[in-house]
Amino acid sequence: MSEAHGGYYVPHGTSWPIIGSIGLTTLVVGFANFLNGSSVGMTMMLAGLGITLLMMFGWFGTVIRESQAGMYNEQVDKSFRWGMSWFIFSEVMFFAAFFGALYYARVLSVPWLGGADVETNEFLWSGWEAAWPTNGPGDMGGEYEAMGAWGIPAINTLLLLSSGVTITFAHWALKKGQRSALVLWLLATVVLGFTFLGFQIYEYSHAYHEMNLTLASGIYGSTFYMLTGFHGMHVTIGAIMLTIIMLRSMKGHFTADHHFAFEAVAWYWHFVDVVWLGLFIFVYVL
Repeated sequence: MSEAHGGYYVPHGTSWPIIGSIGLTTLVVGFANFLNGSSVGMTMMLAGLGITLLMMFGWFGTVIRESQAGMYNEQVDKSFRWGMSWFIFSEVMFFAAFFGALYYARVLSVPWLGGADVETNEFLWSGWEAAWPTNGPGDMGGEYEAMGAWGIPAINTLLLLSSGVTITFAHWALKKGQRSALVLWLLATVVLGFTFLGFQIYEYSHAYHEMNLTLASGIYGSTFYMLTGFHGMHVTIGAIMLTIIMLRSMKGHFTADHHFAFEAVAWYWHFVDVVWLGLFIFVYVL
């Protein structure tokens, strides 16, 4: 890695942000169409995913080349740290909103409709009793089984908690200059992350086809998939970034004193771990 330049590096104009915007927009619109049964929904989703991945690898590549060329000084490093901190804060707000929706449904709406508010219960859904999980007043959500906590969710909890330990060991190895240990611990983290995703895919398939738990299964089904699906997307992104960090480590990138890209991904991964603990407790256990 070259020595850092003395001045604050200002990058040249790039098309990656607009490409990323196009990819994410296409992905979200495709997903919405897919949920509503459109024949083009899946095609749009895959196209959006492909464009987004292209943006990620292209933009990451640009930043990596600039970093290896020594274009980032200490002030640029601070800018990256502030940027990553605010990014994670914005993600915290996303999940806070989703957990807030779950809280509102479980603690306020369902009890109100079920008799905590007499007038609401009497005039809207007379005789309906509150319960959780619920298929809603009038059984609008249909019949389904609720997802238990002590099967795949518990295994996935162990996987993510273990991955938090392995990424920490990898960080220690990097600080000590132990390149082989660094790569091995990163490989373990990547394997744990993708194993988590494999189990979640299986869980979704089992829920849809054997438990009849779908997005249409009332407020329980919609909040379940909203929270676990959004988290699963973050695990996917994190696993991809961990893979890139591992490949960079194998090429000899990062030193004991200069490795913020590694730290940024580690911060993100620990954030994903903490969110999953909240999900496991409030979505699966309680």
